[in-house]
Amino acid sequence: MFSNTFGLAMRNFTTYPEMPDPQALIACAVKAEELGFDSVWVWDHIFLGVDPPFPVLDSLTLLTAVAARTMRIKLGTGVLVLPLRNPVVLAKELSSLELLSGGRLLLGMASGWYKREFDAVGVPFEQRGRIMDRNLEILRRLWTEDQVNGEYPPHRLRGSNMSPKPPRLPVTLIGGYVERVLKRAALNGGWLTYFYTPESFANSWNKVRGYAEEAGKHPEALLNANQLPIYIGPSRAAVEAPMMEWLGQEWDYAAWSDSTKEAAIIGTVDECVAQLRAQLAAGVQKLIFIPYRYRTDQVEIIARELIPRLRGHQ
Repeated sequence: MFSNTFGLAMRNFTTYPEMPDPQALIACAVKAEELGFDSVWVWDHIFLGVDPPFPVLDSLTLLTAVAARTMRIKLGTGVLVLPLRNPVVLAKELSSLELLSGGRLLLGMASGWYKREFDAVGVPFEQRGRIMDRNLEILRRLWTEDQVNGEYPPHRLRGSNMSPKPPRLPVTLIGGYVERVLKRAALNGGWLTYFYTPESFANSWNKVRGYAEEAGKHPEALLNANQLPIYIGPSRAAVEAPMMEWLGQEWDYAAWSDSTKEAAIIGTVDECVAQLRAQLAAGVQKLIFIPYRYRTDQVEIIARELIPRLRGHQ
């Protein structure tokens, strides 16, 4: 049985013309560690949007900078679009980051959805699921085997020794919604989702656990996380309209998923605690907070007034 943990999403993508502020993001992570958050999480895209685009600061570069300025807080990707990356180069990058950070990586990874990125990088979009599985296997083998020999066209591994290796196999959570993704999550360490209500979360998590059992794995060893927007205010009525406006402006909800802005946590401290306890009761292990417009006052209220009460729920 895993203890509940509480993470904070960081604003490394913005709405044009505003640009991500690298120093402010590093300061945010340092403050999150001081406030007692367990983890910080960054988004991952190369391109997002056309005219205007969403400016995005590279996820792994940012986490490397955060690793150098913090000591304890875990470093999460929510999610890294794995098929876009050369898996051999990525294995080296992540192994190095895991060593630099002292073993703090939490790797949320997914197959991606934005075809324009794949076209630009030269990766066949229609094959992203197969490439995802291939890349996961290459990462695992390079991190755990002394010598890797294998043909993964176009990657030909011959006596490949990735050294130094990470101090432990990095924690992996698979992001996504459809059945084949839930099966992949069951086989690769766990599941990360986005804007799921307690009911939808419990339904999909039970499927992940079932797929693990079918594969002869222990469901109790699997991890999960739910990324949730939150706005705490004097009343639900005071915050609901601005929250829904923001969630309509800057966020997407996959039509093939149960992801919905109705999963938003809104209201007074007491109301938000009750909504979050329902998430924990549904089986959520890692709550990742996306504060309303990433406001610092919301971050502080979450840390000082919500998390202590939620930790007492355990």
